[in-house]
Amino acid sequence: MEAKAPFDVDEAFRRLRIATAGLPKAAMFELRDRGHASPFEQLVGALISARTRDETTTVVCERLFDVAATPDAISALDEDRLALLLDGATFPEPKARDLRRIAREILERHDGAVPDTMEGLTAFRGVGPKIAALTLAVGFDRPAIAVDVHVHRVANRWGYVATATPERTMDALAAKLPQRYWIEINERLVPFGKAVCTGVRPRCSTCPLFSMCAQVGVGAHR
Repeated sequence: MEAKAPFDVDEAFRRLRIATAGLPKAAMFELRDRGHASPFEQLVGALISARTRDETTTVVCERLFDVAATPDAISALDEDRLALLLDGATFPEPKARDLRRIAREILERHDGAVPDTMEGLTAFRGVGPKIAALTLAVGFDRPAIAVDVHVHRVANRWGYVATATPERTMDALAAKLPQRYWIEINERLVPFGKAVCTGVRPRCSTCPLFSMCAQVGVGAHR
């Protein structure tokens, strides 16, 4: 097998931008570009997106935001009405309860403003590190690394990190990845992981990063 070039993260992101330019965007970035960039909308959207396909998340969020896009509006909705608006997303009833609770806590404990720290966000029920990182990154434009299954899989296949869980990948990337790419890594690797570096039968032979990817865990000539 031909020797691989050293992994060049700057070149990798240059190639990723080209490779993903025509692909459907990750849900939170799609919502941002459709005008739903506020921290609260991003927090709500990220929570809705959990275990829900991106294309479904976008549809559900736009339906919800047409009715309620602020803590006041969400908290004023009846829970059954909110769950109906979330129809199509996974676990609409539990998510409706969590969203109403979060909206009330933002109003009562945070003077109506979404917390802008990882600690403040993860204190909300239903908000884990990935949801918090997406809110910080996309909603606040703060450097934060949101690691989902695609980011975890691709970064490990590259050999850029060697970790067993998304949480450990987040920590490993925070220690190694230049901060200028912290927001962008999710934006690029979600569509790239869906279309090119897939979970099953990755398209290595036509991948623009093939020359520098260690192909950890996959056959060398796919």
